[in-house]
Amino acid sequence: MLKNYLKVAWRSLIRNFSFSLINILGLAIGMASAILILLWVQNEMSHDRFHAKKDRLYRLNNRDSHNGEIWAWNNTPKPMVPALKQEYPDVEDAVRVNDARFLITVGDKHLNLDGIFTDPGFLTTFSFPMAQGQTSALNGNYNIVLTQKGAKKLFGDENAMGKVVRLDSTDNFTVAGILEDLPNNTAFDFDYLLPWTYMKKLGWDDNYWGNNSVKSFVLLKPGVKQADFDKKIDYITIKHSNPADGPNTTHVFTQLFSDTWLYSKSENGRYVAGRISMVRLFTVIAGFILLIACINFMNLSTARSEKRAKEVGIRKAVGAPKRLLVMQFIGESIMLAFFAGIIAIILVELSLPAFNNLVDKNIYIPFGNPVYWLIAIGFILFTGLLAGSYPALYLSSFKPVKVLKGTFKAANAQITPRKILVIIQFTFAVALVICTVVVVKQIKHAQQRDNGYVKDNLVYVPLQGDIDKHYDLIKSELLRKGVATAVTKSMSSITSRNSDGWGFSWPGSTKNDEKLDFVRMASDADFVKAMGVKLVEGRDIDIKAYPSDSTAILLNETAVKAMRLKNPLGQIVKSDGRNWLIVGVIKDFIYESPYEKVQQLIVFGPKAWFNGMHIKLNNQKPVAQNLSEIEQIFKENNPDYPFEYKFIDDEYARKFKNEQRIGSLAALFAGLTIFISCLGLFGLSTYMAENRIKEIGVRKVLGASVINITALLSRDFLKLVVISIFIASPIAWWMMNSWLQDFNYKISISIWVFAMAGLGAMSIALLTISFQSVKAAMANPIKNLRSE
Repeated sequence: MLKNYLKVAWRSLIRNFSFSLINILGLAIGMASAILILLWVQNEMSHDRFHAKKDRLYRLNNRDSHNGEIWAWNNTPKPMVPALKQEYPDVEDAVRVNDARFLITVGDKHLNLDGIFTDPGFLTTFSFPMAQGQTSALNGNYNIVLTQKGAKKLFGDENAMGKVVRLDSTDNFTVAGILEDLPNNTAFDFDYLLPWTYMKKLGWDDNYWGNNSVKSFVLLKPGVKQADFDKKIDYITIKHSNPADGPNTTHVFTQLFSDTWLYSKSENGRYVAGRISMVRLFTVIAGFILLIACINFMNLSTARSEKRAKEVGIRKAVGAPKRLLVMQFIGESIMLAFFAGIIAIILVELSLPAFNNLVDKNIYIPFGNPVYWLIAIGFILFTGLLAGSYPALYLSSFKPVKVLKGTFKAANAQITPRKILVIIQFTFAVALVICTVVVVKQIKHAQQRDNGYVKDNLVYVPLQGDIDKHYDLIKSELLRKGVATAVTKSMSSITSRNSDGWGFSWPGSTKNDEKLDFVRMASDADFVKAMGVKLVEGRDIDIKAYPSDSTAILLNETAVKAMRLKNPLGQIVKSDGRNWLIVGVIKDFIYESPYEKVQQLIVFGPKAWFNGMHIKLNNQKPVAQNLSEIEQIFKENNPDYPFEYKFIDDEYARKFKNEQRIGSLAALFAGLTIFISCLGLFGLSTYMAENRIKEIGVRKVLGASVINITALLSRDFLKLVVISIFIASPIAWWMMNSWLQDFNYKISISIWVFAMAGLGAMSIALLTISFQSVKAAMANPIKNLRSE
């Protein structure tokens, strides 16, 4: 019997090859889209969940009230980890992590590589497998642990173990271990590990509990509950802070490390959102795309019901029970799903490079993993069952008496399951199109926002090696040779927020103002000229013209308002035992997210600290020529280091990357959804035209035009699309309105967005249907009526 069913299924597939091809293609595209999304979801969900001790591994976080809101942040003081290990018996181990970037020299090779300073327990706390060496490799003060990628960069194909590297042309380190390359589902990204003791040697360590500058992780002993431990460490920072530094109200809590990737956005002092929102959204999208592909199968299978009716009638007449007929039709759908699954895997493999580039990941199909094949087979079976369930129940329910008497006729009611399924398809497709348009509009809205400074021809160079030592000479050479029009030192790139703080006081400030948080930047001179910011009142910082400007500051407009200063110039702002003189007020500019409101900012004079410099290129010369001459100046004054720079306009453009990725993914899957839906419409309209071929012939003989017949055949389908638009619009509005709540600087959703998406969907649907309708309307009526 099984052999007979397989024969019938294969003959049905071949006999109706065009419909079978549409079914297979629709299922394949739907399955491929779902697989791509689910591979991405699996990568996101598995982030840092491979660590053997993940159930006991936590990240330490701070919580405090600033600017009238409760904030949570994940930078902690450097002395917190030693205090935890010494004072709390619940702690098995704890480690700190701080960014490190050194010029590493091996022979004639000089490379700037990214690494981290960390405590010796890092290699036993986290599960990054050692390719060579022992987990005690960081116990030596001058040991370095490389990743395989880092070792490849430095030593090529040579074995790096035991070799010596030099850091910043100063200290020699021995390669004491090599880690396997980091997996693509970890938040860590480094080429090497350095012992924390080297930070102390450089003088970069401190015991100040008010400086939150490193990431800290704690491994609790088995059986210790997170809630109990959080109660114990809640006041650790307050307890250790020096009263002379002012009151400290920062509370400490833990977050399961394996949750930090998905839950990184704090609300009311707790991490409750973040990437998990996108993961959930695209999981739903994957499910709907697969459902839409299955709907195509259901519609096309039930549309051909009259052609399968006699087969069902004969089988029932000779005694076939309904369950065997259900099994037969589900078997046919599973066979089609199997063919579609093979095509889908090929499509996924071909599209993965482009998809990885889009989502900025390194996702791959693990063909060598048996679990993958079990999941793939289960996925195909599930798709086949989902797609074939309704057609199987529908076809197997025919009454044999009516069928064999020729009185059977498929239902043509106003509301049928087939029409409902088409509405579901286009509702989701139209909703995705509306969401895509809103995301694109929001991105453009933020891109068109005045950023408040001139980012063109502005370059950021980190201070490395002897740059700071020879800064005055470098600056004078850049200006003398005419490759730059302005140069200034800075605490960070103007596009980033690398430092902030509180505890400031000024004339008229109150106790509550001590918790007012200010973003911090710094400059030695020419901040206004180099950055192109607008000076509202006062003057720029200029240490050469005004030697006392070492303690001068600039405020932005938001800071002046927050401080309630009516006449800010000449006022003194106190911080950390130092008096800072306000010399100027600058117009607000965007230094962080272009979607958020600008916070209060202080630009400090040279008594602060510097990590880089900004160079305003001379726009009268070609950029390439400017960079070539600048590189030569830096090589003369800092010969051991490669010249590294970043264009500020490129850095600013990266601020839109996440939203652009969402928009691109939404557009991609909206297009695929519409394509799959139209594929189903094409099949249905083709079948409808075939069934009504004689009616069309009669109408043509009686004088109906091609336009009349096309309108007649298209009308019912267009009604369904219009209904879909009216259902999709409020759903899409609710989704996008919720998404926009995350932005302070946002668009309002205009009605034309819904009108444009609706007209677009109707136009595409009309083109799809009209192709077959016009073809049928233009056929020779004599040929179609010859058998009558």
